[in-house]
Amino acid sequence: MKSFKILAFVAITGAVMSGCNKQFEDYAINTNKPSQTPPSLVLGGVLSDMNSDKPWSNVMRWNQFDCCNYNYYGDQRYDWGGADFNSYYSMSNVQQMESEALRLGGQAVNPYTALGKFFRAWFFYRLTNLVGDLPMKAALQGKTNLTPVYDNQKAVFVQILQWLEDANTQLAQQIANPDKSATAEGQLLKGDFYYGNDMSRWQRAVNTLRLRVLIALSRKTADTDLKVAQQFKDIVSNPTKYPVIESMDQNLQFIYNNINKYPSNPDNLGFDATRYNMSATYLNTLVSLSDPRAYITAEPATKQLNKLGKLPTDITAYVGADPGISQSSMSSNMSNVDTAEYSVRSRSRYYSNYAAEPGVLLGFPELCFNMAEAINRGWISGNAETWYKKGIKASLGFYGIPAEAPGAVVKTYGGKRYEIPFDFENVYYKQAAVMYKGDNAQGLTQILTQKYLAFFENSGWEAYNNWRRTGVPAFTVGTGTGNSGVIPKRFKYPDAERSSNTINWTAALQSQFGGTTDDINGSMWLLK
Repeated sequence: MKSFKILAFVAITGAVMSGCNKQFEDYAINTNKPSQTPPSLVLGGVLSDMNSDKPWSNVMRWNQFDCCNYNYYGDQRYDWGGADFNSYYSMSNVQQMESEALRLGGQAVNPYTALGKFFRAWFFYRLTNLVGDLPMKAALQGKTNLTPVYDNQKAVFVQILQWLEDANTQLAQQIANPDKSATAEGQLLKGDFYYGNDMSRWQRAVNTLRLRVLIALSRKTADTDLKVAQQFKDIVSNPTKYPVIESMDQNLQFIYNNINKYPSNPDNLGFDATRYNMSATYLNTLVSLSDPRAYITAEPATKQLNKLGKLPTDITAYVGADPGISQSSMSSNMSNVDTAEYSVRSRSRYYSNYAAEPGVLLGFPELCFNMAEAINRGWISGNAETWYKKGIKASLGFYGIPAEAPGAVVKTYGGKRYEIPFDFENVYYKQAAVMYKGDNAQGLTQILTQKYLAFFENSGWEAYNNWRRTGVPAFTVGTGTGNSGVIPKRFKYPDAERSSNTINWTAALQSQFGGTTDDINGSMWLLK
């Protein structure tokens, strides 16, 4: 009997210990984090990541669209440190999305692999514009390679363009020859909140992005490997093979709503509505052109109304602040709400609801101006003025401004409604500063200026990227912008690269800048 009790105790103890071992192993697995998931769910996260540079963010202040006059909320200084490399996390999710599509019955080429190439091009284009050379071919290999070598920026751009070519080809194949019998989860595009799973619209976005990338390479037209002008010509001369965005309803854009709220909305009106004001780089350019977008995006400066007796319909009542002045001066000039020196963002447009306007990532106006620039530069044949006017009209239409026929611009201010007559063809466009001056340097400056205005609070870094490439429009500097009165040309690499990938980080700096200083004022290959 005694021996039976001992055996029973041993058996029970063994069972308990066995149970404990199993539980310990289970603890090593996060049961709240699935190891497998449909590709459509991963796609949603990647699409959200594309919208990282939102309206009214720091990026938009560095684009010199608006300013912050209160240091608790931020500033407009360009004292840049290390760039964020979060896009690598996004691209690791792209890899996961592709593998999940294959696991769930997707063919070797499926909608997720095609879009995966577009996403890689999108994120690497953003990253290389921020810093220069990047880990690319050896990156995203997980624990097998924690210290990836850097690819030079030219190689990154070559790969970006190839990804976009391949994405176009794969999308075209699936659009032309859809497998109607395919019901596998990995073969059916789902979860696309940009284009509603419409691959033909994605194909237009792919080729429109490719034109953006080629325009960004305007200093590299002599490079026989890139063939920038030829690639641009090949795309626009074959719209059947390379369809592009052709109207505003084909924009790649994020739609805000009561759940995913526009960054400026009724919830934060009381906190920051007076802490931010418009930048002179943007608003004063509009005023100089008697451009009605000023009425829609901004409020008149209260000093202009209450001290100088102007009406909200007077375009000269709209005043932007020079980003280069000290923030203390800007704050002082805005301290009295009744006599504020500068215009603030439009209350009726940006604070009256949660869906002020779509967040455009890639839009038709940009396409128009890229076409006009390519013609102006002699890359392709065509009428630059036609595309230039299309771009202006498309941007005006985004704000509800009538451009196709004479009409009125509606301005709501102080509870009153004002109607300002507007005639695009006979008044606005006939201004010497607006009417296209021809395929010359002056005409190019006009194209770039209007492109900048159309980028207002959208398209991420593109306004800055275009300024850095062309110097248009003139960005202002001073005490308020920091960096010793210089606008930097790049971000530093993240500190983690310096500490954990030192050898390759050092080699990348030496190759690009001839030393080991990670200089925000250094010129990357793209700018040389």
